[in-house]
Amino acid sequence: MIELRYFAWLRERVGTGHETVETKAATVGDLIEELKARDEGYAFAFSDLKAIRAAVDQDLVDLDAPIVGAKEVAFFPPMTGG
Repeated sequence: MIELRYFAWLRERVGTGHETVETKAATVGDLIEELKARDEGYAFAFSDLKAIRAAVDQDLVDLDAPIVGAKEVAFFPPMTGG
């Protein structure tokens, strides 16, 4: 089981801020593909991967980062300064 967290417009599009899922995904990208197959909300949320950032156990990672053994994956839009 892995805890997923969604922030900003990703949360709005998938309809929740967090959920716990079982996955066979090996990487963040694999997990995204599993999520996109769930329904239209997830497909819409993850339709532009250039607009998605991810963190595994609170460390910012690329989409090809492994998630095996991770406790949490968070998804959010790119951060801006200000």
